[in-house]
Amino acid sequence: MSDTPVRTNRKPSSSLWFHALLFLATVITTTATGAIYVHPERMLPIADGWTFSVPLLVILLCHEFGHFTAARLHGVKASLPYFLPLPPPIGMLGTLGAVIRMPPATDRRKLIDIGAAGPLAGLVVAIPILFYGLSLSKVAPLVGVGMQEGNSLLYALMKFVVTGRWLPSNGEDIMLHPTALAGWAGLLLTMINLLPFGQLDGGHVAVAYLGNRYTSFSRRLSPALLLLSVGVFAWVWFLTDSLLADPAVAKVLASQGVDSVSVALAAAMPWLVWFGMLRLMSFLAGGEHPAVDDKPLGRSRGVLFWLVVAVFVSIFMPVPLRFSIGKVDVSSTTTPTKAATNNDDGGVDAQDDGGD
Repeated sequence: MSDTPVRTNRKPSSSLWFHALLFLATVITTTATGAIYVHPERMLPIADGWTFSVPLLVILLCHEFGHFTAARLHGVKASLPYFLPLPPPIGMLGTLGAVIRMPPATDRRKLIDIGAAGPLAGLVVAIPILFYGLSLSKVAPLVGVGMQEGNSLLYALMKFVVTGRWLPSNGEDIMLHPTALAGWAGLLLTMINLLPFGQLDGGHVAVAYLGNRYTSFSRRLSPALLLLSVGVFAWVWFLTDSLLADPAVAKVLASQGVDSVSVALAAAMPWLVWFGMLRLMSFLAGGEHPAVDDKPLGRSRGVLFWLVVAVFVSIFMPVPLRFSIGKVDVSSTTTPTKAATNNDDGGVDAQDDGGD
């Protein structure tokens, strides 16, 4: 979902087929992923995954065509989006998002418009999709071991608006319908793209507003992701260790291979992976970010910059994904290991994160 400044000599007709094939593959992998959320024990019928894949792909398309439209309005050549499919056993979304190709934009005004257009366009669609999905979801007790999606200020507020409660609370939380999960995924992907590093959208916006001096600062700032992963590990380890203080509960959860260290490592892993991907992107691009000119941006672009900052703060998830531990039946030797179970309307129940 970033703008990759790489030129291509691929023939237009061949390139169009390649875009189409990648998109079709992403339709298949995201629909298969959605089907698994609806019925975790099997992938078929795969058509049951449309309630997840269609809203997610709409969000991704709006994000990428936000970039594409802004680039074309500024006279910058940009490719159609390259969608990145990901088979269900590997990832939780069925895709790594999408990227577009365009030459480096050295004009700060063009760069900030193009960089901000994608996340804002995607978010304009993701928010109503999430609201609709939450209206289809149910509040129920947290039970056993599952996966929790991360909380952000905006997401917590949206759950409050829909349910009238700050969730999770009193051992209950909202169990996500596949459409709600797709909307949440839109917030997550937007947050990742707005990280203010390298050639992510957030990096484009930051360099465009702050100038070339930000590039060297960004290089020194990126190891903060490693510190964040350490902080997440310590926090989740503390929370989980307190839950496992009951020996009976600890014994039951141990039978599922769950302990405080493994839970904390899983929670910290996304930040480690994203740090590694940023380093790889920097290496492949030959640097953090191409230089930009020193022309003043003007007041309207300053407002745009602070709007993007406010959006990033509102959707930031310190713990994007982690294991959850709900109520455990200590009389049993096993506990549920799925965060998703069928509900009556063909949706999916997915446990959600609390207070991270």
